[in-house]
Amino acid sequence: MRKSRMHSALGAHNAHLTSNLKEEQRNQLCGLLGNAELSLLYKASVHGYQASAFHQRCDHQGPTLLVAYNRSGYIFGGYTSVDYTQSGQYITDEDLFLFSFQGKIPVCIKINTGHNARLDDTGGPNFGQQLYICYNNQPIVYNSGSNVFSLNTATMYGNDTQLSECEVYKVEQSSHVSTEEKPWRNVLWTADRKAHLMGIIRNHKPLVPSVSRVRILMIGPVGAGKSSFFNSINSIFMGRMTSKAMSGSAGTSLTTQFRTYPVKDGREGKPLPFVLCDTMGLEEQSGAGLDIEDISSILQGHVSDRYKFNPTAPFQPHEQKASKPASLQEKIHCVVYVIDATKISLMSDKLQEKLASIRRKVNTLGIAQIVLMTKVDEACPLVEKNLQNIYASSYIKSKVQEVSSRLGVPVSCVLPVKNYSQELELELNCDVLLLTALQQMLNFADDYLDDVGHVEDKVF
Repeated sequence: MRKSRMHSALGAHNAHLTSNLKEEQRNQLCGLLGNAELSLLYKASVHGYQASAFHQRCDHQGPTLLVAYNRSGYIFGGYTSVDYTQSGQYITDEDLFLFSFQGKIPVCIKINTGHNARLDDTGGPNFGQQLYICYNNQPIVYNSGSNVFSLNTATMYGNDTQLSECEVYKVEQSSHVSTEEKPWRNVLWTADRKAHLMGIIRNHKPLVPSVSRVRILMIGPVGAGKSSFFNSINSIFMGRMTSKAMSGSAGTSLTTQFRTYPVKDGREGKPLPFVLCDTMGLEEQSGAGLDIEDISSILQGHVSDRYKFNPTAPFQPHEQKASKPASLQEKIHCVVYVIDATKISLMSDKLQEKLASIRRKVNTLGIAQIVLMTKVDEACPLVEKNLQNIYASSYIKSKVQEVSSRLGVPVSCVLPVKNYSQELELELNCDVLLLTALQQMLNFADDYLDDVGHVEDKVF
C-alpha cells in the first residue's frame, strides 16, 4: 500500500516536470524499447545532480531510461530493466544498453557478454561501471575506459563531458501494443511457410530460356554481412550450419576475389537456380576496397570466378573477350546492397556517394536492385528478444525508411534480415526471413529478364 501511495505521490509531483526530449526523439526511443511509454521521474536541473536526489526519485521504479544532454548538443544515455534499490549487489541485466542520437535515429550499443550491468550502490547512475552519469555529484559524464561496452566517446557525446541536463524516465510497456499493434508487413512464421518458400526457390525457372541460373551480385561495406548471407542460405538448404565463404569482422575486406557461389539442394542435391556473387567490401577511401569500374565489368559479365581484385588498378577485360558482349547468362540479373542496420546512421558521406554512383551505373543497365538490411537483432532490443517482432518494431521501420532515403530505393525494396553468425542450429524465424528475401531477389531478377528479353541491354 505504502509503495503505490508513494508512486502516486511521485506522479503528482512529476506532473509539472517538462521533458527536454523532442517528440520525434521520444518516439524513436519508445520504438527502440518496443513501443513503451515514458514518464519523467527525475530532472537534474530541478532536483539536483546529487546521487541522493537521483535515488529518492528513481529507486523501486522498475525499468528506467536515462537521457543525458551535454553542452555540445549531444543526446545519449542508457536503459536498464532492473530497478535501482541501493542493495550493494552486482546486477546482471541482458537487456541493458547505451544509446546516442547520431543523426535523427538513436544508435544502440549492447553490453559485451560476460559483464555485470552495474553495481547497485548508493552512487549516481552508471552503466557497466564504465559510463558514469552525474559523476561525483557533478554535472559531468565520466568514462572509466573499461571494455564493458565497445563505445566511441567522440561519436557518443563528442568528448564533451559537461552535462547541461540529465533526465530519468520510468519505462512501462503498453499492454495493448503487442497484441493489437498491426505489423507493417505480414509474415507467416511457420514450418509450412518455410517449406513452401524452399519449394518455390527449388522450382524457380528464370524467364529467359538461355539463362539457367539467376546471378545475384552482393555489394556492401566491409563487415556488413555479404558472405554471411551466402553462408546462411547455404546452411538452410544443407540443413546444417556451413561456412564456405569467409566471413568475420576484419577492418578491411575478407573477400579479395570475385566469387560465384552456386548453392546445392542438400549435400547430394542438384544446384539450385541461382548463383550468389560475392565482391570485395566497399571502403570509403579511394584506392581501397572495390573499385566502381570493377563493378561495371562484373555487371556486364566480363569478370570470371576467383578473379583477384586490385584496389589500385581496376579490372582490365581481355581485349578479345571485351570486344563481344557477354551472354545474358554471364551478366548480373539482380544487385543486392548489404547494409548493417547498426551502422546506417554512421554511414559516411564518402561511402554514401560511392553507393550512389554504383546505383547510377546499375540504373543505366536497368538491373533490379534490393537492399538487404542485416544485424536487425543487434539494432533493436525488441527484435533481439524475438525475431518475430521485426515488423512490429517502429524502430526497425524507421531504419528501413532511413536506408530507403539514403540510398534512394523504395521502402518495399528494403528487406531486413538476420544472418547466421554465432548459432549452431538453424532457427525457423531466421530461415523464413532469409528465404523471403531470396524469393524477392529471384522475382526482381525475373522482372529484369522480362524487360531485356533477347534484346541486348545498353553498355556503359
